[in-house]
Amino acid sequence: MWEVFLDALLDTLKIFPFIFVIYVLIELLEQRASFIKDHNRLQGELAPLIGAATGIIPQCGFSVMAAKLYDKGLIRTGTLLAVFLATSDEALILLLSEGSKAGMVVPVIAVKLVVAVAVGYGANLILPQEKLSIMPLKENDVHGFSCGREHDGKTQLKVYLVDPLIHSLKITLYIFIVNVVLGFIIEAVGGEDAISSLIIGGPYLQPLITAAIGLIPNCASSVVITQTYIGNLMTFGSCVAGLCANAGLGFVVLLKNGKKIKRNILLVVAIYIISVVTGIVINAIASLAGFYS
Repeated sequence: MWEVFLDALLDTLKIFPFIFVIYVLIELLEQRASFIKDHNRLQGELAPLIGAATGIIPQCGFSVMAAKLYDKGLIRTGTLLAVFLATSDEALILLLSEGSKAGMVVPVIAVKLVVAVAVGYGANLILPQEKLSIMPLKENDVHGFSCGREHDGKTQLKVYLVDPLIHSLKITLYIFIVNVVLGFIIEAVGGEDAISSLIIGGPYLQPLITAAIGLIPNCASSVVITQTYIGNLMTFGSCVAGLCANAGLGFVVLLKNGKKIKRNILLVVAIYIISVVTGIVINAIASLAGFYS
């Protein structure tokens, strides 16, 4: 039993420096990316494409900002869906930190971008009469908000070092817990050689489960999905399904508007269905190609 804990601890500690460095870089990028400057671009013909590209940046702050813009009527439904479907929270960081799966970052990004852009433009075509508000956006509405971390009034040391360190430690703890659980699962089924027979739920049921996990508005959900995939307990399509549904705190902001709760619930359901279908299609193609045999 102690070997499982020790292996999980060592595996987790190995990737901590990479996670910390990536979070520092994200903070630097975030300070230079402003929806205040760009939200007008999110009202044009390229809005779903720009929204999807922005959502790919590995943190949930942009989904929060998109939800606020949508709630104020400043972006269209297709743009919101594009941002939400492209968002992956912590997933890309974990894949990059884990050498054996780092090569899967490009396929994950490619699939999520294609799905996000296609759904974004499709939604805008279905809702051509959707009107946008001309109400000016206040800077404190969306500025400096990243997954619940307010930046205003903080020193550069806290923003660029302390905050990334705290967030890295939090994510590392999640990773350790997931690694311990996966370690016990692997031990229970007879080792890593037997793990291929335990693709939990199968390639067609898995996306239903992972997409539901992805809807949980907490970075822990993306950690669970990604680490389970890294541990070879999940198919690629199922991982993508979970990550497409993983818009983080954007869901919380969206559902805060009680006046439009039916509309917002329909959007969440739409994201879930799109994510599940995407995962099932990918798994079906992979099965036909013999990857899951």
